[in-house]
Amino acid sequence: MSEPTEDEIKAFIEDVEFLVNTLKESFESNEARFFIDEQNEILYVKLEGLNDYSEEEIEEIAAPILSELDLDFEEIVILPS
Repeated sequence: MSEPTEDEIKAFIEDVEFLVNTLKESFESNEARFFIDEQNEILYVKLEGLNDYSEEEIEEIAAPILSELDLDFEEIVILPS
């Protein structure tokens, strides 16, 4: 498989940033950060204030957002900041 072009990388990062900002707004967080583990194809998203939500509330809020996006990760992990 060929290496991604600069435009493809830029579009991918924009998609990830869109996801992170959408999660940030949905959880009313003041701060959100992300880390991509390329080797294991995992996206980690850290959200401030996530501890204020139960696991069920997190799933209820995040599931529709994650299902709408077509990001190529094996796993997306949402963590408190």
